[in-house]
Amino acid sequence: MKKNLISEDILKSIKFVIGKKKKNYFLHEPSLNKKDRILVNNCIDSNFVSTVGKYSELFSNELKKITKAKYVLCLVSGTSALHLAINILGIKKNEEILLPSLTFVATGNVILYNNSVPHFIEIDDNLLIDLKKLENYLIRNTFLKNGKCINKNSLRVIKAIIPMHIFGHICNMSKLRRIAKKFKLLIIEDAAEALGSYYNGKHAGTFGQVGVLSFNGNKIITTGMGGAILTNSKKLYEKANYIASQAKQKSKWEYIYNGIGYNYKLPSINAALGLSQLKRINKLINAKRNLFKKYLNSLRDIKEIRVLEEPKSCKSNYWLNTIILDKKFSVHQKNIIKLCHKNKIFVRPVWKPLHQLDHFKHFPKMDLKLTNRMAKSVINLPSSSFIK
Repeated sequence: MKKNLISEDILKSIKFVIGKKKKNYFLHEPSLNKKDRILVNNCIDSNFVSTVGKYSELFSNELKKITKAKYVLCLVSGTSALHLAINILGIKKNEEILLPSLTFVATGNVILYNNSVPHFIEIDDNLLIDLKKLENYLIRNTFLKNGKCINKNSLRVIKAIIPMHIFGHICNMSKLRRIAKKFKLLIIEDAAEALGSYYNGKHAGTFGQVGVLSFNGNKIITTGMGGAILTNSKKLYEKANYIASQAKQKSKWEYIYNGIGYNYKLPSINAALGLSQLKRINKLINAKRNLFKKYLNSLRDIKEIRVLEEPKSCKSNYWLNTIILDKKFSVHQKNIIKLCHKNKIFVRPVWKPLHQLDHFKHFPKMDLKLTNRMAKSVINLPSSSFIK
């Protein structure tokens, strides 16, 4: 009986925040307005709707201003950006890349695209990499040889780490950078969900060699689908730009391709939509941070759950508001989700951990006890910026 009452209390508290203005409340809907339509129509009127249109460059320049990254390359998706990031860093076949198992499947898939090896690591109570456990794990299970980190068990090189800024929250990047330096690891930041999030005043995606953003339809701003690479290295930027353009040699009229490339550049028509939305990014973030405060106040008296808050030194965009069920109450996760869906409030669980998926089961991993538990405890709440 108590479990039903608690589930009803959670539903009631969510309803109190989101109100009754809509028939359906989805997880995260795009915020589109007349100005967006005007700029997209301007792009259409120009006839330059593909990658050579002016809005791609304008969008990149605005992202530079916001992120303070020296170089920004806009691409067709966050997945393509992650794929290119691994490619341009020269990570080789059979070299291992550390990443949390509790992440979107694309992060693991792009490692396989590169014929590299995903190596799954544990998270903490905030769903971010457990840096203390990671360092201890690397001390016990690796050794350095010729400036490379070697896995004692597989004897493969561990070349890089991909921290995931989950739901807009950023882990302790100062400590992560120290660990990466100690163990000779490259850092590829998966900041797909963290546009507008900062750690100690520095934007997500600008701490490692390469960072990645996403502008999918459900992100804080959208280009329909899209992504970007952030880097402070001119060499890496130029390499990424070259590969994303089908590895085409510059020429006035000849079509010469000097290697394997990809058709990854963001079209101008998509960039026009993103450019318009960037003009109100601060307004969108403020709305989402206010929504978090309302959820926190509404749900704070339910002892069986915890509202996920930004960690120390992080200013989050709160892309997705999240509750974490108490260990003993997590068996009711599905019942809570079903109850909310029945009321047209489309909450969701977090992704199934990658190490539990068939095509990732045989790869190396830490003890992922907390990852397994959190997958059964997390519920994401409706987080569209226009929820009042």
